[in-house]
Amino acid sequence: MEIARTVARIALAIFLIFAGAAHLTFARADFSAQVPGWVLLPTDVVVVASGIVEIALGAALGLWTRRRTVVGWTTAAFFIAVFPGNVAQFVDGVDAFGLNSDLARGIRLLFQPLLVLWALWSTAAWRQWRRRRRADVAGRS
Repeated sequence: MEIARTVARIALAIFLIFAGAAHLTFARADFSAQVPGWVLLPTDVVVVASGIVEIALGAALGLWTRRRTVVGWTTAAFFIAVFPGNVAQFVDGVDAFGLNSDLARGIRLLFQPLLVLWALWSTAAWRQWRRRRRADVAGRS
């Protein structure tokens, strides 16, 4: 199981580094289309900042093994934080990344929770939290 977690964590790290690089280069316009209008910062600042965060998270997932559970929770929180952009793309009917229908944009929304679970499972963050919780409950008895 640990080998599967490690492979999944490294795959997620590569995915995030690639996505972060895409934010800064060839897919910048597509990522700009996902920034909701209610965000107070300039769109390009949001796209660049989120790209930098994705690269940093990817690097941390791949390299910072001693703190992998903290990185897992942080990555999961990042995926939750950017979810409103995906919702805005669906609600506003914005075409980007080849998602040119409500069905395609709706299906994409279903994948965001999977990214959260991927981050938590591959770093063993969820398992660590459950173990701590059980120990706390056992300690109170």
